[in-house]
Amino acid sequence: PASLEPAMAGIDVAYYLVHSMGSSGDFEDLDRQAAANFGKAARQAGVRRIIYLGGLGEEREDLSPHLRSRQETGKTLRASGVPVVELRASIVLGSGSLSFELIRALVERLPVMICPKWVHVKAQPIAIEDVVSYLVESLELPTEGSEVFEIGGADQVSYADIMREYAQQRGLRRYFIPVPVLTPKLSSLWLGLTTPVYARIGRKLIEGVRNPTVVTNDDAWRAFDLRPMNLAQAISRAVRNEDRGFALTRWSDAISSAGDPKSWGGAKFGSRLVVSHTTSAAASPRCAFTPIRQLGGRRGWYHANSLWRLRGFLDLIVGGVGMRRGRRDPEELKVGDALDSWRVEAYEPDHRLRLAAEMKLPGRAWLEFEVQASNGGSEIRQTAVFDPVGLSGLLYWYGIYPFHAWIFAGMLRALARRAETLASAQ
Repeated sequence: PASLEPAMAGIDVAYYLVHSMGSSGDFEDLDRQAAANFGKAARQAGVRRIIYLGGLGEEREDLSPHLRSRQETGKTLRASGVPVVELRASIVLGSGSLSFELIRALVERLPVMICPKWVHVKAQPIAIEDVVSYLVESLELPTEGSEVFEIGGADQVSYADIMREYAQQRGLRRYFIPVPVLTPKLSSLWLGLTTPVYARIGRKLIEGVRNPTVVTNDDAWRAFDLRPMNLAQAISRAVRNEDRGFALTRWSDAISSAGDPKSWGGAKFGSRLVVSHTTSAAASPRCAFTPIRQLGGRRGWYHANSLWRLRGFLDLIVGGVGMRRGRRDPEELKVGDALDSWRVEAYEPDHRLRLAAEMKLPGRAWLEFEVQASNGGSEIRQTAVFDPVGLSGLLYWYGIYPFHAWIFAGMLRALARRAETLASAQ
């Protein structure tokens, strides 16, 4: 409670987007207490309105603890006396949504899926962009007291329908085998083995899918100037937005400043696997970047060149571009240049080079180098990114990960040595 008083000072409208399902212990008690503390602080600070994002589901005795807690949180906030605009949503389709990540993991990893009855329970998924639009419009919604609005996308579909649509947009062929005996509890245990979702969260979430989460009240259509997109549009936008956002960011920013990720195989961001390493060189950023911009072609890749050539030969056999394209210029690069089996996707002289793989792969791959001044010398960061498609992509990545780790580590060390040689020659 003590942390809320300064946070509420001078606030007119407060958004409540908290859920304790990922915590240990009784998450319902934690949700109840957190909402009570928040509502009390809002009332004492003179907050005019609370906007809360909750969960869809008909209020009944057999409602799952997850959905029951979502609705109880709304009631607790209203009990504070501050008017509450409560938006009840089903599955949110967008990167970071636990339900969406669960669907993504199942479809990407399992060519054949055993589908119990709950997979066919109806839901009304909504695009994350539409959820944000509802939240923003709620800021100035002309209402005096508390209101509850059910929000959903244009389609009422099942989890199986969502998985099929995601598979289609990712170019994956998936088979669904219906079975009558797999309960949500057994499914949750199996889920912990097949997806990266935290086991305790996955269990709590999947226990709730036995309850339909569809819009039964159309008040939101009249109150908001918003027409949500359909399932296909929502998944397409989610994937495209994720691609665009990931391409625009500095990938090294996604890596913890505490050091390299501890997980074997790299850190996971959405469907992508990211491995990033750094080394130091006693050279200026200009000298440190010179061997990076000279990569490929006749100079090769500074380490394990015979393996690079072997990989290119294997790529040619299966109809790929191989390593025969070389470089346009031995010294200079520009965006769009072919570089052996890569394409220059981003280039900032003396600072950054990003390469997109054009070899035959069960997914998409990038390799990025960044150089910045550090302690009188330079820090060189190398980041490898792989976006696997389906189980074959995951098997490919983890199967050759030891070789990649050795090759890229050797390359990074060789780049630093070459930079220092250039610096000493000046």
